[in-house]
Amino acid sequence: MRRRWVAAAAGLVLLAACADPDDGASGTGVAKGNAKSIAFFGFAKANSFSTATFEGVREQAGKEGGKAEFFDSGFDAQTQVRQLQDAITAKRFGVFVVQAVDGTAVVPALRNAAQTGIAVVVQFTPVGVRYDTAEPQVPGTISLVDVPTENGKRLGRLGAAACQSKKLRPCEVAYLEGLKTLPLDNARTKAVVQTLKGAPGVKLVAQVEGGYTRDSGRKAMQDLLQAHPNVRVVIGSSQALFGAEAVAKGKDILYVGNGASRQAVAAVREGRWFGIPYLPVKTAGAKAAELGLAKARGQYVAPATDLSTLAPNGGEVTKSLIASSGITGEYAE
Repeated sequence: MRRRWVAAAAGLVLLAACADPDDGASGTGVAKGNAKSIAFFGFAKANSFSTATFEGVREQAGKEGGKAEFFDSGFDAQTQVRQLQDAITAKRFGVFVVQAVDGTAVVPALRNAAQTGIAVVVQFTPVGVRYDTAEPQVPGTISLVDVPTENGKRLGRLGAAACQSKKLRPCEVAYLEGLKTLPLDNARTKAVVQTLKGAPGVKLVAQVEGGYTRDSGRKAMQDLLQAHPNVRVVIGSSQALFGAEAVAKGKDILYVGNGASRQAVAAVREGRWFGIPYLPVKTAGAKAAELGLAKARGQYVAPATDLSTLAPNGGEVTKSLIASSGITGEYAE
């Protein structure tokens, strides 16, 4: 999936809403009778990952007698902040499920929402400045995220396992990192590199910006093969790897893709890729709705859940696990 939505918020002017925490029914900022209404602040309706997450949110809301509405930011951080502020003021929703376009930009709005009595679920991307924890970084919110550093460790372990399967020493590995300008990607990259460097027989020969598109992956792979023609394992975003493998057709290379689309799962099942960190996207959306609605009813909800706990084997998926578990993926690229 695209991860441009994590773009740095330098120069972004935040207009945090200043609602009175005591304004509204029963001392909250939620209008009476709207506790079962969920506002889903997704990356974009044009993004298949977001729409699959929303389907899970919507279906779970319906099961519990509620409803859900998608607020489309179009990957724009300022738009998402305005949508959050407007939804707080409107008092139509008892639950917010938030896929943060910018995890720093939304902090004031989410703090305000939690203070006004809205059950806020931070979903997939962390909100705050730390990328090594699933714990909430805004008081009163619920965190259901894929911890970037843990995701990086999973990528590194799968890469090392791919090397072991080749029985080569040294085994040359390359990492097509996301975008070097993004703090989240830099935290993930550091975890990948540390994990690979600690694995016996693994030689990390290159870190190249691979991005999140087929075109960027194709260009990165061309440069990589010119400099390191003996590379045997390549790790990167699933989108970049679809471009990379087309360039390297016929070469003895194993891939580890960061993405859990149906196409990525199929690539592992067919043996083209060694493995992926797998997340059940629609299931994760349903879980976010379940947690938010429970908190809105006044029930205790665990403040933090790592999304990888929703997947088999902690999300580290290879061909054999796909065959035994029947995993197919819950969204399409």
